[in-house]
Amino acid sequence: SKMTVKAVKMPCTSANVYTKVPDGGWGWTVAFAFFVVEALTYGIIKSFGVFFNDLMESFDETNSRISWIISICVFVQTFTAPLSTVLSNRFGHRLVVMAGGLLVSTGMVIASFARGVVDMYVTIGVVSGLGYCLSFLPTVTILSQYFDKRRSLVTAVASTGECFAVFSFAPAITALKEQIGWRYSMLSVGVLQLGITACGSLLRPIVIREQEEVKAQPPEESTETKYMLENEQTCTSIDSIDSGVDITTSPSNVPGKTKAEPKSEEPKQHGQNPVENNSTPPEPKTKLLDFSVMRDYSFICYAFFGLFATLGFFAPSLYIIPLSRSLGISKDHSAYILSAMAIAEVFGRVFAGWLLNKKPIRKIYIELICVVLLSVALVAFPFASEFWGLMICSVYFGFMLGTVAGTHIPLLAEDDVVGIERMSSAAGVYVFIQSLAGLAGPPLAGVLVDTTKNYSSAFYSCAAGMVLGALFLALVRPCKTGLCHHQQQQQQQQQQQVEESTAGPPPELPDDFIDMDIGKAENSGKGSDSV
Repeated sequence: SKMTVKAVKMPCTSANVYTKVPDGGWGWTVAFAFFVVEALTYGIIKSFGVFFNDLMESFDETNSRISWIISICVFVQTFTAPLSTVLSNRFGHRLVVMAGGLLVSTGMVIASFARGVVDMYVTIGVVSGLGYCLSFLPTVTILSQYFDKRRSLVTAVASTGECFAVFSFAPAITALKEQIGWRYSMLSVGVLQLGITACGSLLRPIVIREQEEVKAQPPEESTETKYMLENEQTCTSIDSIDSGVDITTSPSNVPGKTKAEPKSEEPKQHGQNPVENNSTPPEPKTKLLDFSVMRDYSFICYAFFGLFATLGFFAPSLYIIPLSRSLGISKDHSAYILSAMAIAEVFGRVFAGWLLNKKPIRKIYIELICVVLLSVALVAFPFASEFWGLMICSVYFGFMLGTVAGTHIPLLAEDDVVGIERMSSAAGVYVFIQSLAGLAGPPLAGVLVDTTKNYSSAFYSCAAGMVLGALFLALVRPCKTGLCHHQQQQQQQQQQQVEESTAGPPPELPDDFIDMDIGKAENSGKGSDSV
């Protein structure tokens, strides 16, 4: 069928209406917007470390208290994910992302005038953190709706925005600080983040409607004539002139206009379909947050995968430099290790998107393989004892991290998890569950490091969490098609049997009008004989 596109008016915006998923079109503009949003959200968060020393000196605070700024920001960003889903379903993705961009920019600008670390807890941690949530999640959700066959590849490539941002923002902000100071540099970053609002304005809603075939129907006969012809065919009249039709079987005299006549025979003789009621049922109301995903066993397993896998995402980026310094590696070489990890992550994201775009392929199994290989990378870090060993481990980890980090949220749109129809609600709940691990993970690793006096314990704990995540990920597909699916089918069959047993017998067709017609015809014949 030919794909058509037209715009229809919606509240405060216009929607692109397609007869099928376009896999392109305006989706390329949405992909570019997602690239920029990634750069101005996660890219800035990962580059915020360039301000750490300046904040410690200005506020006379410890590294631990300064690090809580980003910890609170990331927690608020993930914890408020269901709120982002509710607002997106209520007001649309465009307005929510634009509002999020304003919050991100406002929090960063006000933070440049902060007089203490507590002020930054509120401005960057709470205000900007909420803005990050309202900006990122709706953007990746609507991008998944514009693509089907190319979804994995486009999402993975567009998500590299944060990696390129780390390359460019960190040295640029460092050079800018030397010229105008850290406060005006932070103010400039806040003004730059207004670009999120501009990207939000590009997120047109998309509506998929199946193309309806309109068939030209012959002009219908009048209802009165239809009843007369059907009455003749059923031999309800004796004389050639049916004296009982206009009184007994006319639609105005049949109680409730009940169609008691056998109407299925004539359409079959002429090869026509019976006329159906053209009234369209009212469209169901969109749920602000669909909690039915919590009854889906496959989604529950996938959510536990995200919960435990998040424990393994942060360890290398937080502890690779302290680990390298403990092995006697210089600061410059330690920075090279972190940069190599970021470069490898870009290639990992692109490779995962290309691989998952191949047909036929079971994407959930590819994700499982990548998670297992990521666990191996975490276990390998403690065995490195010099620069090149850490470099190899970092490149390997960065590549595998890119394959998982760029695909684990878009995979919610696959039928093996929840499907594209419920992705918006599922993404909100999924990221909310991830926030628990994001808040508890870094302190847990810090306690292990302080207790054992060894940075290797942090990598081992994260590897254990990743292995648990792989186990739950392996259960997603069986829960969708295996034992749980059979149990649901049995419950549905039992429910159907109960409904059939409670339903009464079909109503009998009234046939008294035939006797009335025959009686009337006989009376009419007697009257004519007497005359």
